Amino acid sequence: MPAIASESRARAAALAAAACLIALILLCVAWELFAAPVKPGGSWLVLKAAPLLVPLFGVLHGRRYTFQWTTLLIWLYFAEGVVRAWSDTGLSARLAAAEIALALGYFAAAVSFVRATRAEA
Repeated sequence: MPAIASESRARAAALAAAACLIALILLCVAWELFAAPVKPGGSWLVLKAAPLLVPLFGVLHGRRYTFQWTTLLIWLYFAEGVVRAWSDTGLSARLAAAEIALALGYFAAAVSFVRATRAEA
C-alpha cells in the first residue's frame, strides 16, 4: 500500500512541476516579448527562457535526474524575479512576483518528486 501512495505522490508532484515549468517558460517569453519588455517592441532577454527548454523533455517524462539538477537551475529564475520585483515597477514587478511564485512552486514539486521516487533503504 505505501508504494501506491508514493507513486501517487510522485505523479502529482511531477504534474505540478511540469505545470510550473511550462508556465514559467510562457511567462518569460510573454514578459520579454510584449507584456513588459526591457525595450519597447521586445528584447533579446526573451532568450532567458531557452535554458528552461533543456529540461522540459526530462520533466515531462519523469526522469529523476532531471528533477534533481533542475532544482539548482530554478534558483536563477527565483533570483531574477527577486531582483526585478525589487527594482521594477508596475506590470514588470507583478510579473517578477509571478516568476518567484512559479520558481518556488517548481522547486517544491521537484523536491517532492525526488523524495517520492527515492529507493527505499
